Amino acid sequence: MHAYEAFADVYDALMDDVDYDAWADYYMALIGRMGASPRTLCDCACGTGSMSVRFADRGVRVTGVDLSEEMLARAQEKARRAGVQVMFACQDMCALALPRPVDALVCACDGVNYLLNDARLTEFFQRARATIRPGGALVFDISSPWKLKHTLGDNFFGEERDDIAYLWSNRFDGEAGTVTMDLTFFVRQSNGLYLRFSEIHTQKSHEPEHLRALLLKNGFTNVQIFGDQTFEPPETGAQRVHIAATRE
Repeated sequence: MHAYEAFADVYDALMDDVDYDAWADYYMALIGRMGASPRTLCDCACGTGSMSVRFADRGVRVTGVDLSEEMLARAQEKARRAGVQVMFACQDMCALALPRPVDALVCACDGVNYLLNDARLTEFFQRARATIRPGGALVFDISSPWKLKHTLGDNFFGEERDDIAYLWSNRFDGEAGTVTMDLTFFVRQSNGLYLRFSEIHTQKSHEPEHLRALLLKNGFTNVQIFGDQTFEPPETGAQRVHIAATRE
């Protein structure tokens, strides 16, 4: 089973504590701070479209891109229920190809952590540059190296709700700088029985300054690094880091 295939059915329920409105507002402000006017936007690794729908609701023409057809199906339904128009496309973010350039490209909620080496990062940054018009903005976040090592690390998490339970076991590889997450879900069905399924996800710890160097090498300027939804440098122990750059 591919990552996010069955998870698509429970993703939104498990992310119900995320303030997507605040996140979208922050990214709109961050794009503006980079000097771009976001009339058109690509939401990379858009998942079930929570951010895509909010950008569209703010008057932006949005294209949402994700590798999972299952996640995109839920994103399309979400946009329909919200009464907004979003074009969704099933693409690898490292092979991104849109019919015309956009003013801004966003990749929220750990998408870049799933790029496990410099070759993949370079492919993404090059495709992002080709997708963004000159003077446009690239904005993305990462789960910080601190979070991957100390918060996720070799730790175990679990939660039981009325209809969903999960077990989440992590393994941190200090040499590779990766955390492998073994997730098992139990989802209550209409007949009262539980469907069990498992997925394995791997994320890479990326140092923000290394990302800055790769961005500068691949056609971006004015690279800025911020703490979680702030316009200040990240503090030690920051769980999430936001990075913004201007396309040359």
